[in-house]
Amino acid sequence: MAGQGTPATALLTRRKIAHTTHPYDVSPDAPNYGALVAAALGVPPERVFKSLVAEVDGRLTVAVVPVTGELDLKALAASVGGKRAALADRAVAERTTGYVRGGISPLGQRRALPTVVDASALDHPTVYVSAGRRGLQVQLAPADLVALTGAVTAPIAAG
Repeated sequence: MAGQGTPATALLTRRKIAHTTHPYDVSPDAPNYGALVAAALGVPPERVFKSLVAEVDGRLTVAVVPVTGELDLKALAASVGGKRAALADRAVAERTTGYVRGGISPLGQRRALPTVVDASALDHPTVYVSAGRRGLQVQLAPADLVALTGAVTAPIAAG
């Protein structure tokens, strides 16, 4: 599996977006997974972002938030003009994105979903997001992440 591309890395390569992939070895079932990934990569955890699929008023939406915090569901709903948000069922998230839990990338998803990137991403020269499989992160400029996903940025992280 190492060395094989993913839909996320293929998209970055096809669009000629500067990026670097970073493999790591952390069990997806480990408590405090995000902090362990950041430690394995040797980067501050506030630069590592997780992708969560939520349902906002019945519509699937991707939230990209730092691994150091949780998703503020009310803020997510408000950022896309909705009233209520809840995390999507794992099977629905996997089927819709084409990725498995622990490897859901905001990039190269099977079906493009509305995406919201936490505004804190813009505080960093580069951020890390899943490259589309467990054990692989991709580092890229937050502006490129926002542009490629058609995302809006908003303060959607809590904690």
